[in-house]
Amino acid sequence: MKTDFYVYLLLAGLYTVAPGQLVTSHHDPNEPKDHVHYAGEAIACLKLVPNNADFAFHFFNKVTLEEPNKNIFFSPVSISTAFAMLALGARSTTQTQILEGLAFNLTEIQEKEIHEGFHNLIHMLSHPESGVQLNMGSAIFLTEKLKPLKKFLDDAKALYQLETLTTNFNNPTEAEKQINDYIEKKTHGKITNLVKEMDPQTVMLLATFVFFRGNWEKPFKPENTEEREFFVDAETIVKVPMMYQTGRFDLYFDMELSCTVVRLHYNGSATAFLVLPAKGKMKQLEQALVKETIREWSDRLLQSKMRLYFPKFSISGSYEITNILSKMGIVDVFTDRADLSGITGAPELKVSKVVHKAALDVDERGTEAAAATAAEIMTMSLPPTIEFNRPFLMLIFDRDTNSTLFIGKIVNPTITS
Repeated sequence: MKTDFYVYLLLAGLYTVAPGQLVTSHHDPNEPKDHVHYAGEAIACLKLVPNNADFAFHFFNKVTLEEPNKNIFFSPVSISTAFAMLALGARSTTQTQILEGLAFNLTEIQEKEIHEGFHNLIHMLSHPESGVQLNMGSAIFLTEKLKPLKKFLDDAKALYQLETLTTNFNNPTEAEKQINDYIEKKTHGKITNLVKEMDPQTVMLLATFVFFRGNWEKPFKPENTEEREFFVDAETIVKVPMMYQTGRFDLYFDMELSCTVVRLHYNGSATAFLVLPAKGKMKQLEQALVKETIREWSDRLLQSKMRLYFPKFSISGSYEITNILSKMGIVDVFTDRADLSGITGAPELKVSKVVHKAALDVDERGTEAAAATAAEIMTMSLPPTIEFNRPFLMLIFDRDTNSTLFIGKIVNPTITS
């Protein structure tokens, strides 16, 4: 029998504090930045972009099938990063399944390139000059009895910024407090009391976290927020605080998929796609959500004057994703066939549980730097009104790396978890 160990994918809340392309951004050549180094990192990241996007939308499709009428929110880049790091310690079929499950074609990209790409992705996403606060990291909690190979720990630290901590899993209460306190601190209080009912047989717990805080490029004014109706389904109507502003926004009507796409920017390199399907068209949209769809929307967006209503809300998603990943081809690592001998030197471990948790807060606020005053001249004819008053999708991207940071489906914004 193999020893179980828990892999917890811990994701801090996305905290968006104000509105705002899945396109590569263009930097000012006069910026005081090491552009040669930066460009090298970007090239390494670019090799991962299509694979990470394929994984993101494949995972989204699986989650929506399992929870068709519920709020969904997760970070595909967090899941990909955690399992790429786990692949460092996997061998034979176990490793192949993990990397292919992450949508990598191993005849086109080498394992070494994958790890280097993730290393550069983590560095670029955490870059303080990106204009948003985005922190990524990983920690491994180990029982004193388990002695991982020095090469695994060294490689994981160098490539994935892994932090190693000793934990007494024989005392579950003590272990839970240590892990929960660590994650709460790393996620700025967004994720609390995540680990519960810890199995005393646990010998290792792997945690990854992402924390994102972005300020809308064009903040909503709180005084314009008002209670309005949100139509969850044919029988359910709820009241939500609806933010409002008039201005020029990137807009596209996708006639084929019967949806409206609005792109809002954050200060810095992050951007959001808000996608409102026509009534009864959510399922069709979910099935069509692939990277080529996002690219088409990016190419066709046009600046349009409009009145925008968007709900202020907080939701979270918590998933035990072992079953979903198994359906995506990552199978052996959860069974006695697991080969994680690259971690300890012997194939004695298997992954018993994968938990992913994410939280999303959306409100009006912006930064003081965005507090410029502009007088808008209104025409006599009112611009079109786009109101997100029924289930919609929200996708958050990083333009510097073309990474899909978060994907959400908001069915009922009044349900927080």
